[in-house]
Amino acid sequence: MKCVLMNKNAEVLVAEYDDAVKAFIRIIEVKNIHYAPYIIEGIYEEGDLNSNHLRTNLSEWFKGRGIPSWRDKLDLLLHRLNIDTPSELLDKAFGLSLSDQYWIKPYGSNITYDDVNFFDNDFDYAEFLEASLSLNSKVLTKEAALKTPNNTTDGMLKKAWVIEDGVRYLLKGGYKTDVLQPFNEVLASMICDRLGFSHVPYTLTTYKDQVVSKCPCFITKDTELITAYQIKNNMKRYDSREDYKAYIKKLEEEGVDNARIKMENMYILDYLIMNEDRHLNNFGIIRDINTLKWVDVAPIFDNGQSLNVQDYNEDEVVTSGHGRLFYELKPFDEIIKVVRNLKRINIEALEDIPEEFDKLLHQYQNITHMSDRRIQNLCILLQRQIDQYKL
Repeated sequence: MKCVLMNKNAEVLVAEYDDAVKAFIRIIEVKNIHYAPYIIEGIYEEGDLNSNHLRTNLSEWFKGRGIPSWRDKLDLLLHRLNIDTPSELLDKAFGLSLSDQYWIKPYGSNITYDDVNFFDNDFDYAEFLEASLSLNSKVLTKEAALKTPNNTTDGMLKKAWVIEDGVRYLLKGGYKTDVLQPFNEVLASMICDRLGFSHVPYTLTTYKDQVVSKCPCFITKDTELITAYQIKNNMKRYDSREDYKAYIKKLEEEGVDNARIKMENMYILDYLIMNEDRHLNNFGIIRDINTLKWVDVAPIFDNGQSLNVQDYNEDEVVTSGHGRLFYELKPFDEIIKVVRNLKRINIEALEDIPEEFDKLLHQYQNITHMSDRRIQNLCILLQRQIDQYKL
C-alpha cells in the first residue's frame, strides 16, 4: 500500500507499507523530515531514502504505536477483539493516537486530518472498554469499535480511552490480581497538588465492580508528547547520571523553562511514593507540532508501580527499594541525590497525606477487599518516606 506519513496536515514522507508483514518496505520520497517523529528525524540522512536503517526504524516506530506484547491479559483482549495481533489494530484507524498527531494517509486520498482525528471526532469506545477492563466480555461485534485511539495505547496495564462531556479520559485498571495501581495514581496527584508540581490529575472511578484510575488527555491537537526515550536515542550514552545531565542540558538548549526543577520534582515524587517504574517512555517534553517548538516538560504521569506494589509482603514493611534514574536501576536514596536543594519544597504540606490515603483505601475496601493489614503497612511506608525526606 502506497501511503503518506502525515503530521496533522504536514506531509512527512511517502512510503510503501506491506500489510502482510506489517512493515514499510520502501521509502519513495521525503517531503519534510522536520515534521517526522523526533526519533526518525534524528536518524535521517539526506539522500539516504532506502537504507535499511531508515526503513527499519520507521517500521519499528510505527509498530511501537500499537498495544505492546506485555499488556496484561493481551491474549484475552485480542480474542475479544477478534484479531490475531496488536499490529492489526494500526490499520483500523490510520494509526492515529491521542499522544501525537501522526497518521497514515492512503496515497491519493482526499481524507483530511480534520475528518479523522480523535481530538475533534467522537469514537465508539464501549465495546473496547468492555473487552479491555471487563472480567466477562463477548467477542467484538461492531467493526466501528476498532476505529479508536485505544489501538495506540502503551503500557502493561489494561486501559481504554473514553469520552465524557467532550473530554477524552484514560481509564486504567490494576495489574493482574493487584488493585493498588489506581490508588497510587491518585496518591501521586494528592502529593503533587500539595507541593505545587505540574502533573496529570488522576481520580478514581469504578467500572464493572472494579476500581480504575481516570485522567484527562494532556495532549491537544496542536501538541505532541516526545518521550525521553526518543530524545535520549539521539544522544551519546555514558551512564545514567551523566545522561541525566545531558538530557537537562538538551531541554535547556531547546528553551524549556525550569527544566531541571521540573525533572527534580518528578524524582522527589518518585522517592516519596517509591515509584519503581520511571522508565524513559513515561516522561518527556511537550512539543508544538505546528511550530516544532519545545513547549514544556510533560506533566508528571504514570505513577502506579509504587509502594512495593510488586513485592508486597503481608508480614513486613519493605523499606528499601529501587527506582530508575533514566535506564539504570538505583536505590531511591541514590536517585534523590539529583535534587540540588531538598529544602526548597514544603514537605510539611504532606503531614496528613498518609491519613488521607488511609481514608481513600478504606473507602473502596468493599470492592478491592484489601486487608486492613495491607492498608496499614502502605500508610506506614508512605509516612516513613515523608519522614526520611525531612532528614
